[in-house]
Amino acid sequence: MKSFASRTARTLALGSLLSLAATLSMAGTADLSCTLQYRVKGWSALVKVANGHGTITCSDGTSKEVTLKLRSVGATVGASQIDNGIGKFTHVLAIDDAIGSYAQSEVHAGLLKSSSAQVLTKGTVSLALAGAGEGIDLGVTVGELTIAAAK
Repeated sequence: MKSFASRTARTLALGSLLSLAATLSMAGTADLSCTLQYRVKGWSALVKVANGHGTITCSDGTSKEVTLKLRSVGATVGASQIDNGIGKFTHVLAIDDAIGSYAQSEVHAGLLKSSSAQVLTKGTVSLALAGAGEGIDLGVTVGELTIAAAK
């Protein structure tokens, strides 16, 4: 009887330790609040090409300078520049989760004043972008936005 009680106590202690370890490891998986401030300039004529730069800042105090590269195709024509653009990431566990290539689709229009708003995805990470600037542009495109760490 004593050995049964001893085994039960060891099993319960081991189970408690495993439960505590699982809880501690899950504590580090909370989503960060990360934003992107950016500037991008580009042109389009059936193909849209835009390049820019920005800064990703997260709620844990980390930040990273990045470059932006947009390549897309569609019924589009014009040239535009977005200044003071803002992006909000969701489902980011670490700042490096924001780096990579996002599927992109966009409807854009502007005559002197240009604006853009879109939601992009990369796996489970999403990025909502909004910005205003200057240009003459009109179109619908589908493509890819790549965010890379600046060198």
